[in-house]
Amino acid sequence: MFYPKIWTRKSHETITNIYGFHFLYCGHGNQAHLAIITLSMFTQAELDLEKGLEMRKRVLSGILASEETYLSHLEALLLPMKPLKAAATTSQPVLTVQQIETIFFKVPELYEIHKEFYDSLLPRVQQWSHHQCVGDLFQKQASQLGVYRAFVDNYELAVETAEKCCQANTQFAEISEVMPYGVLKVLVTRSTLVLHDLLKHTPSSHPDYPLLQDALRISQNFLSSINEESTPRRQSMTVKKGENRQLLKDGFMVELVEGARKLRHVFLFTDLLLCAKLKKQIGGKSQQYDSKWYIPLSDLTFQTAEESEPLPIPQAPDEELDAIKIKISSLRSEIQRERRANKGSKVMERLKKKLSEQELLLLLNSPNMPLRVHNRSGKSYIFLISSDYERAEWKEVIREQQKKCFKTFSLTSMELQMLTNSCLKLQTVHQLPLTVNKEEDESTGLYGFLNVIVHSASGLKQSLNLYCTLEVDSFGIFVNKAKTRVYRYTTEPKWNEEFEIELEGSQTLRLLCYEKSYNKAKMNKEDGESTDRIMGKGQIALDPPMLQGKDWQRTVIPMNGIEVKISMKFTSREFSLKRMSSRKPMGVFGVNISSVTKRERSKVPYIVRQCLEEIERRGMEEVGIYRVSGVATDIQALKTAFDTNNKDVSVMMSEMDVNAIAGTLKLYFRELPEPLFTDELYPNFAGGIALSDSVAKESCMLNLLLSLPEPNLVTFLFLLDHLKRVAEKESVNKMSLHNLATVFGPTLLRPAEKDSKIPTNPTQPITMGDSWSLEVMSQVHI
Repeated sequence: MFYPKIWTRKSHETITNIYGFHFLYCGHGNQAHLAIITLSMFTQAELDLEKGLEMRKRVLSGILASEETYLSHLEALLLPMKPLKAAATTSQPVLTVQQIETIFFKVPELYEIHKEFYDSLLPRVQQWSHHQCVGDLFQKQASQLGVYRAFVDNYELAVETAEKCCQANTQFAEISEVMPYGVLKVLVTRSTLVLHDLLKHTPSSHPDYPLLQDALRISQNFLSSINEESTPRRQSMTVKKGENRQLLKDGFMVELVEGARKLRHVFLFTDLLLCAKLKKQIGGKSQQYDSKWYIPLSDLTFQTAEESEPLPIPQAPDEELDAIKIKISSLRSEIQRERRANKGSKVMERLKKKLSEQELLLLLNSPNMPLRVHNRSGKSYIFLISSDYERAEWKEVIREQQKKCFKTFSLTSMELQMLTNSCLKLQTVHQLPLTVNKEEDESTGLYGFLNVIVHSASGLKQSLNLYCTLEVDSFGIFVNKAKTRVYRYTTEPKWNEEFEIELEGSQTLRLLCYEKSYNKAKMNKEDGESTDRIMGKGQIALDPPMLQGKDWQRTVIPMNGIEVKISMKFTSREFSLKRMSSRKPMGVFGVNISSVTKRERSKVPYIVRQCLEEIERRGMEEVGIYRVSGVATDIQALKTAFDTNNKDVSVMMSEMDVNAIAGTLKLYFRELPEPLFTDELYPNFAGGIALSDSVAKESCMLNLLLSLPEPNLVTFLFLLDHLKRVAEKESVNKMSLHNLATVFGPTLLRPAEKDSKIPTNPTQPITMGDSWSLEVMSQVHI
């Protein structure tokens, strides 16, 4: 049996790294549960939920009634248009073609939008059920507000033209008396009020909730821009031929420019993609955008890394990103204290400015997933995105719009300037996701652990090889957290896999469903994107009140005709941090390490040796090893096997995903009744790591390590030697010593519950300012 040397300088550096990061991630560990969902039990909360869903149906029925009325007004308005057009080509026209186009501008398009909305909503309300979703219809309708924008811009000219025509032509005057033109202008105001009502009766756990929120946000911003509009017509949005250019999507993105990261605001119009930069405000002037470049959609293509010139993406070291997160947590705590103390506004403004600077720094340096766009007639550009969900979203909407764009064009400098100027009033995303831009009472998200069971999918039209990935937001940026196994060639995959996901101020869970490609020749690893095709994607809000119960919450996430069933259960920090002694003294989990090694007559527990051996055999090049969640049911199966001394445990491990084995090892260390570094020595390690003199710190750490009980010390060094070999493969597995320290720090060092000072509010982050942690971290300079 191999055991490492007792001490090396590299060991000290790793220990310092692991121990130092305990203070950043204090209390964050992994925990896996096997739960039985009893669908036959209905709680009072579920009855209340049923009432809320019934109210949704009533609201939707009211919307249908309003839409019927609105469509009848549009039909009445369109009724005379056809005969007026026919008469315009005769020798005795009532109106000219130009007058007809002005008066009825965009009315047929509005009719088609509302007819499609009504025809889609009606059958869903008629076939109402617990999981019926309508949010996609409201979101789509909100995305088409550009048509209404054009109608509003033309409204006064249309009314003025109609009045002149009435005075000049008595026949048209009679016709216009039955044309309900003015009723159309109340559309957005009424839609916004309706969305408010619908959201009020939609549980935040329902798949519709984020879609309705998005539709409401777009409608409110749009209504605000109309109310602020001072000119009756927006020439900047009218193309030479009289066609209207509408904004389809916009958002903040990071562009890679000559190796440097630049923050951009990207606007997708019906015929082009515009990349702009917000100018700095000087001398009280209003904000303005500066155009960086644009590509007509007819000339835009997406490139893979293989098709473009090799360009390395500069990435900030994990240490730097975590240092930024520490500062953000510290500044947020300071702001909370100042707010409670009612200190002067100057202090608050200074802290908020510092916080915004750090959050902006994190926003700039975190995304590493390329979105490459190319202009057929020229240059290529690279955006960096943190989430495959967002990248797919941009690609989908661009590709869909390209089906309607056939001709290339170029803008004059004046046209480009006018278009750029219009962006300030057209934008739907007004602010960066910074704390300073949020309301004081706005939720900061959840902190703890979210157990998610991905059950199954339905609605597929053909048999495919399918898997799902899960993303959650952390510090305002979405990160991929888990991945199911590939379910081979089926229309109804049944994964039934459970994952435990760590939440750091998380507010949204995203789920993506992929078709697996086994054509390795087409894989594009550099781009972080393979030929695996996204079949659908959806998201759900993580609502603290809904997730506070002990029961599992079951829901359905709809995506492009596919429905994925999941269950969720949240464990707050105070419960996830408990160390409990096992009730099975002959097991290994929750049993003191010295008792296990004595019983096994070994220096390192069998479970540690077996897990590390299997990981070294086939997991050293696994991307995100120890960071990516393993399937919770597999972890529990291995835990039971080790606890019962199952002779087939090695066979079980060889057949399981390597992430489940890594998860089992982490769970073992986390469930020790006291940490590997012991409760007794914990304060001494805290004091030692805070020493400013490096020689004194090294001497103190060495003496403390040699003070550990022999099983603890030898086991730690055995693990440390393995982690060093994992870090040597960092270029492949993306796990540096820093990343490994982040994962193992709390597991090896966190004291028993009685010794830890942990806030009990699940929406309150564990920050460096909660106790002595801030002082220690500032001295360590991590």
